[in-house]
Amino acid sequence: MARNREGFTYVKSMIINTFSYLWSAAAIDAIAELVDNGYKTFEVPVSSPHCWPDELSSPERTEIQAKLDQYGAKITSLNAGGYDINLASPGANMRRKSVDHIKSVIDLASDWGVPEVVISTGTRRPMISPSLESVHGWMYESLEGLIPLAKSAGTRLLFENTPYCFTPTIQDLAGVVSTINDDSVKIVYDVANAAYIGENPVASLREHHESIGLVHISDTGIESWGHDPIGTGVIDWDGLGSVVRNTCGVKNVVLEIIREENPVQEFAKAMQDLKNHGWELEN
Repeated sequence: MARNREGFTYVKSMIINTFSYLWSAAAIDAIAELVDNGYKTFEVPVSSPHCWPDELSSPERTEIQAKLDQYGAKITSLNAGGYDINLASPGANMRRKSVDHIKSVIDLASDWGVPEVVISTGTRRPMISPSLESVHGWMYESLEGLIPLAKSAGTRLLFENTPYCFTPTIQDLAGVVSTINDDSVKIVYDVANAAYIGENPVASLREHHESIGLVHISDTGIESWGHDPIGTGVIDWDGLGSVVRNTCGVKNVVLEIIREENPVQEFAKAMQDLKNHGWELEN
């Protein structure tokens, strides 16, 4: 059991993603607010100005780590992002830039003792696309330098299923993880991303849980892609809670509801909504 900055005891077992604070606060300031409201473990999206390796000097990194220790807080994963980088780009120099960015995120993870880095496989042009064989080849080439670096830093790489990547389904990513065949590479399974493309998150998590390191949860519709409050979309929260309990456990679940307005209240409501659906969460 840990204490927040006012000294009150708290324990909440779910990881909180700070995405809602992307434009309003630096990651450490968002974490400070969330710690005051009883949360202690976090996933941080890597995006300027929220959290960007090139903008964090060595003294600033040390200061942030000291604050995390003071708060009793832990960053368990850094999400390197997918819009600005492409490990499967046809251009070798663009692949190198993408690899360099992920290396900088791994370095930051090493400085803060973060065990996992979330990445994307890459994208391909929607018209006159390069072959899947080509983009897979470029991606695997990019990983040749990243996997050893992640291992030496004590981090694990997690591929996220995202609709805009060339591997949007759990079957696609499970195939990649199987081909790599290394425990340092797993999947972060986003249930909203999956449901939006017509995948069944409950069945997919049950079938592929051995390849999955983290689960991102939020709701979504199928007409509009969202990371919305619990119960506002198509996710089967009763079924998902059951399969989470029997596979990865709630400690490996990241709440990724994205709401710029009143995120603390949104997260608190989400916790209660999940409990109402039978999720076993600590108070």
